[in-house]
Formats: sequence, C-alpha cells, structure tokens
Amino acid sequence: MERKIALITGATSGIGEACARKLAGGGYDLILTGRNADKLKAVEAEARRLGADVLPLLFDVRDRKAATAAVESLTGKWAVVDVLVNNAGLALGLEKEYEGDMDDWETMIDTNIKGLLTMTRLIVPSMVKRNRGHVINIGSVAGDAAYAGGNVYCATKAAVKALTDGLRIDVAHTAVRVTNVKPGLVETNFSVVRFHGSRERADNVYRGIQPLTGDDIADVVLYAANAPEHVQIAEVLVLATHQANGTVIDRNEDRTEHLS
Repeated sequence: MERKIALITGATSGIGEACARKLAGGGYDLILTGRNADKLKAVEAEARRLGADVLPLLFDVRDRKAATAAVESLTGKWAVVDVLVNNAGLALGLEKEYEGDMDDWETMIDTNIKGLLTMTRLIVPSMVKRNRGHVINIGSVAGDAAYAGGNVYCATKAAVKALTDGLRIDVAHTAVRVTNVKPGLVETNFSVVRFHGSRERADNVYRGIQPLTGDDIADVVLYAANAPEHVQIAEVLVLATHQANGTVIDRNEDRTEHLS
C-alpha cells in the first residue's frame, strides 16, 4: 500500500516531535519543518529509523516567503500532502494584559495564527483540487476560555478554534477533513519557552499533577488521521485526569509521587 504523506510544522520538539514519531511508526512518510537544523536532523533520523521516508524543511512559519518557497519546492510524491498537522505554536509570558510584552504578543500572533494560516493557504488548495486530505490543527483548552495571565495566548488559541471551524465549513463540499485537537497540561518544553528559559517556573506548572505527554496528543492525532474517510473527528479536548478545564486543576503531591 502506498504510504501517505504528512507535513508537520514545529516538528523539532514537544507535540510536533511526538507526532513525527507516531506518524512515522504508523505508516506515514513525513515532511518535517522546524527552525533548528540540528534538532530537525535528529527528528529526521528517528523517523527514518521507524521506517518513514523523510523530507526536512528548515524554515520558520512566521516567514511567509520562506514557507512559500519551501512548499513550492515540493515535487514528486512530496507535492501530494495527505495530512497537514499545524502544530507550530508557543506561549510567551504570563503578564497581565496591560503589562504584557508587545514583542511576545507579536511572536505568538505571528506563529500561532498567521503561521497556521500561511500553511493552510499553501497546502489546502491542492487538497480541495484532489478532493482528499486532512488538516489537523493543534489548538488548546486555552482557546475555550481565558485564564489569568493567558490573555493573548488564549486569544490566539481561540482564533485557532474559529479558523478550524471556518475551514471545516469552507471545505464541507469536499472530502477534506478538518480537526482541532485541544490539549490541556502537556509536559514538554512549552512552559520553559513561556518563561523564557526558567526551568524552575516551568516545573511549577506541573507540580502536584501528572500531566499529559506529547505522545498522548500524538496518539489522538494518529487516531483522527486514520479514522475511516467518512468519519471526521471535528474536535477533541484532551485533559490530564485531574484537570477539569483551563483553570481547575486538583494538585496533590502525594498522588503524583505514587503515579511516577
């Protein structure tokens, strides 16, 4: 059977890296994008070890010209993307909105919203033309309701939900499927980035609860991608067992020590 092609943005760490491993092991060949050349090579090597053919593309989704050039360079089987995983995204800071860092805001908006839009605009027209394909956007529980200090990040993930729902409406006349996967607490380098490298502050986010892993979310992505063609997994909210929503988390040091 011919292997399908999945394009994963932000594939060099966290959920994106986990998706690369999971999809490679699940029978997909991969187009992997990222900003760090060394990390991209490492993920490529691991995906190849798992049996995938891999095409690495080094660019930042915030750079529309670079993204366009990369996609336009795709030839042969690589030009037919079956699954687009819009994963590239980040949070920066937890300041009050009136005290926030404007550069952080711009980075989040350019990555989480405009980067996703750029990749969608570049890849989906071919899917519509072929009447086949799947877009999987990595949203967040933060897109359901704002939490203290989350203001702009929550707004970007609310935008991901709206853009995902809007795209699903726009392609309803086709067989293209659109999915929004919304994780809660996932222990990756996400919080280290949010706190500009502070491991202590990042570790505190997961104190007293066993969080999700990147692999947990990648399992959901693979499940959605492999659903029968008449089945569209529109939206999945994935939370740690002791997390009820974006703000209610039951923390218990004794419980997490028992589970670890």
